[in-house]
Amino acid sequence: MTKPVAKNVKKPAGGYACTECGMTSVRWVGRCPECQAWGTMAEAGVRAAALTMPTLVTPRVAAQPMNRPDASVAAARPTGIAELDRVLGGGLVPGAVLLLAGEPGVGKSTLLLEVGQKFAQRGGPPALLITGEESTAQVRARANRTHTMHDDFLLAAENDLGAVLSHLDEVKPGLLILDSVQTIASSTVDGVVGGVPQIRAVTAAISSIAKERGIATVLVGHVTKDGSIAGPRALEHLVDVVLYFEGDRHTSLRMLRAIKNRYGATDEVGCFEMHEEGIDELPDPSGLFVSTRDIAVAGTCVTVTVTGRRPLLSEVQSLVSANPVVGSARRSFTDLDSSRVNMLLAVLARHAKVQRLNERDVYAASVGGIKIAEPAVDLAISLAIASAAHDKPLPSNLFAIGEVSLSGDVRRVGAIQRRLTEAGRLGFRKAVIPHGSDWSHVAGLKVFEVPTVEAAWRTVAEL
Repeated sequence: MTKPVAKNVKKPAGGYACTECGMTSVRWVGRCPECQAWGTMAEAGVRAAALTMPTLVTPRVAAQPMNRPDASVAAARPTGIAELDRVLGGGLVPGAVLLLAGEPGVGKSTLLLEVGQKFAQRGGPPALLITGEESTAQVRARANRTHTMHDDFLLAAENDLGAVLSHLDEVKPGLLILDSVQTIASSTVDGVVGGVPQIRAVTAAISSIAKERGIATVLVGHVTKDGSIAGPRALEHLVDVVLYFEGDRHTSLRMLRAIKNRYGATDEVGCFEMHEEGIDELPDPSGLFVSTRDIAVAGTCVTVTVTGRRPLLSEVQSLVSANPVVGSARRSFTDLDSSRVNMLLAVLARHAKVQRLNERDVYAASVGGIKIAEPAVDLAISLAIASAAHDKPLPSNLFAIGEVSLSGDVRRVGAIQRRLTEAGRLGFRKAVIPHGSDWSHVAGLKVFEVPTVEAAWRTVAEL
């Protein structure tokens, strides 16, 4: 006998959520429609949207006129690290929540030890560092090596959000450093440590406490293999400032950039130098990217890039050598845009009459490990390759700025006055720039305006 089929049986609510961005779906898909990540949809409960209006709650503070000054708004307080203050827009704001992200080993923890010690030295409320990745012994060993210990710089190792909040009640810090947010979990939220629900809950709880008590808070965040911050995109919306600390671990240079900043601009960059005893500021980092030599060498040319709003001198080096095997010319470019350099090689061969480039090996690189992708360095790269191909050194006090088009024209670039002023300050006396650039006179600087890359090479070859 056939059993009767039950009618009006509702399927229990369920669904899938992306572990990268938090996007939900009623069915499983191999690729997240939101962040385009593969294999990140995991089963999770999805509650149906409520159709009833929420209960009215009396607001804590009545709405105020927009033009009424707010005495509770505190100004930024300098951290004692000028390069960090430059990026933050003046310093740390009480109650602000910062997210500092970067690759493993780049120096995030070392930088924050400096920040914590400077804050403690200033007097007032103590600084509190809570580590969820290392033991207190490991952190103390690093602090001892970098000379960043202080009596008012407190340390704890915790992985539970409840314990973190207990430390805040007991210590009452003015600065909280949480290293890292992906290692802290809440017992009231389902999900694994570092998962989307946990990260969202921990960040929201810490942000609420920080703003309520006026605690300047720095959260350290992990990054994925493609360089983006691990966890949901909502994490970046919950915080006030998002900073990226980047650099090649094979070089000492580190750069701090602001991706989001509710208290200042996002076009500044801070430069630091890592060493065995910690990290130092680099208020004038151009010396790292320019070689010092007494005799001019063929295949080198100096240019001026703009990182954020800061002009930096950079040197491009090139080597052009004969290849005995026909049709097997090599191309190798380090810290430069390879597709753009290949385009410049074609422009030089077609418009600047640099012969036999397709038969010779060409190598090009920047000095100091800085990656250069700005189109304004096109002219310097072109002149360096032409210099190497003709074995003719350029004047040691010359630099070049300009974008090169496929037609061989040299196009104008932005911030030309700042670039010229910075190069003149560091002792360079001859500049090759695009024709028609908007610039004013810089003392002691002789400027050559060129319309094409062929005219640029002809100009510098006659100097």
